[in-house]
Amino acid sequence: MLLYFVNGVLCLHHFMKVIEHLQQAKDTLISFEILPPLKGKGINALWDHLDPLMEFKPSFINVTYHRSESMFKKKPDGTFEKVDVRKRPGTVGICAAIENRYKVDAVAHLICGGFTKQETEDALIDLNFLGINDVLVLRGDAPKNESSFDAEPGGHRYAIDLLKQVMNMNNGIYLEEDLKNPVKTNFCAGVAGYPEKHFECPNMKTDLAYLKQKVEAGAEYVVTQMFFDNQKYFEYVRCCREEGINVPIIPGLKPISSKKQLNIIPRTFHVDIPEDLSNAIMKCKTDVDVEKVGIEWLLAQSKELKAAGVPVLHYYTLGKPHMVANVV
Repeated sequence: MLLYFVNGVLCLHHFMKVIEHLQQAKDTLISFEILPPLKGKGINALWDHLDPLMEFKPSFINVTYHRSESMFKKKPDGTFEKVDVRKRPGTVGICAAIENRYKVDAVAHLICGGFTKQETEDALIDLNFLGINDVLVLRGDAPKNESSFDAEPGGHRYAIDLLKQVMNMNNGIYLEEDLKNPVKTNFCAGVAGYPEKHFECPNMKTDLAYLKQKVEAGAEYVVTQMFFDNQKYFEYVRCCREEGINVPIIPGLKPISSKKQLNIIPRTFHVDIPEDLSNAIMKCKTDVDVEKVGIEWLLAQSKELKAAGVPVLHYYTLGKPHMVANVV
């Protein structure tokens, strides 16, 4: 609950969890996902990004979390030193700033990669102090210069283990076992789903079995990886329901904005781009033309999903807020 003034009038805002938004919604909701600014940048860049999107009254805004990356820096003696650099810190602070500025619920991403269990607990304690009760629990990607994911020493290897840590804190169970009367947190946790299968899973059946374990462990909703073919989402939801996964499944959506993304997106996110879409983009002369095609495609996707009654349209804005604004 937040008290604030508008034109001298005292107003009250009641923050809700994502699951409460979903349960109370009478129509499809809107939500956005953003990146923290690069280290050294101010938060004004983020406001410039979000301000044009706020007229659409998003129910919540997701803020991604980023692991540190290893870099080799040359020392004066000519040798190289390995240093860890976090390029996009600030997730917890940004969530608080968003709730303070916009009176909109913020969802903090939590990842396994690059963080110990103790660092995760500290982040959860900070979020709890700030009244931020929504987290999206993810394993995270392998570092850019490594081919496979390895857990941080003292960290989690799998998203379900991270999820169990969150649920433990909801039950008053912290890493230190001898705390006296520890406070129970009140987190609502979502997890990721993959309509085209997680690329490391041998098959969709196994992928869905892992997802079901997360739901049984306490996940209250699923947000999907981006997809460009709605039929893959509809089929995924059907398969989830057959497996007994009955929580809301939120579609994740992203506009394509340049020709080079035709190669980057499938390679990075392991998703297909439909032939009709790639053919239309290949015919474009400039990235401005590509943006028009991307907007039209995303608009058609959004209309069909909304007509099908999806709980939320969740947009990955990632540097292209004007494209998403045009669609919404």
